[in-house]
Amino acid sequence: MPNIAENIRAIRENMEQAAKSAGRAPEEILLCAATKMNDAGAVREAVAAGVDCCGENRVQELVQKLAEGAYTGRPVHFIGHLQTNKVRQVVGKVDLIESVDRTELLECIEKTAEKMDVIQPILLEVNIGAEESKSGFTKEEAAALAARMREFPHVALKGLMAIPPVSEFPGENCRYFAEMRNLFVDIKAKKYDNVSMECLSMGMSDDFTDAIAEGSTMVRIGTAIFGKRNYNT
Repeated sequence: MPNIAENIRAIRENMEQAAKSAGRAPEEILLCAATKMNDAGAVREAVAAGVDCCGENRVQELVQKLAEGAYTGRPVHFIGHLQTNKVRQVVGKVDLIESVDRTELLECIEKTAEKMDVIQPILLEVNIGAEESKSGFTKEEAAALAARMREFPHVALKGLMAIPPVSEFPGENCRYFAEMRNLFVDIKAKKYDNVSMECLSMGMSDDFTDAIAEGSTMVRIGTAIFGKRNYNT
């Protein structure tokens, strides 16, 4: 069984080293525990060990773990692909939806949030590697949508998220992370209504130190915290 607390301690040390090497303050970068396929007990261990937030990929798991109080004491984010017919189970239940990857989903979140009389914070997911197998906006689409956020008064754009292509070599994804940082900075400089660029969510277990070096403000770590997922169960 993985020692979750020890794993988190090691990840924190690597995060701190990566931040300092890049001339950044370590406290600028948040650690999000990607909790997919881990039970409430494991999530509670991660919370107790000091992760900054928890990220859930699946609506069914989110609903179950919320009922079990798994995330108590930390913000919870939705980080997976979200179907429009499940939006009502997520809006108002999570502190941040990181994976808004299409305009149809944004419009559905706005309508649902209006009915609930809440403002739902989100990130726009950018398909930075232009991969056909992945959803997400192009850089140009994300920039254009940010300029329109005043049209969505019940949604608050807090930043961007990306999952770059799987890399074969260390450092191979740095160019994608740098592109995301540039896009983030460009949108932030525009000072659009209903946009506060606070979060650049990028970097996972295999590449989070590179992401930090290139400007990530939040890394999403699953395997390095909880161990490899068993997809056969």
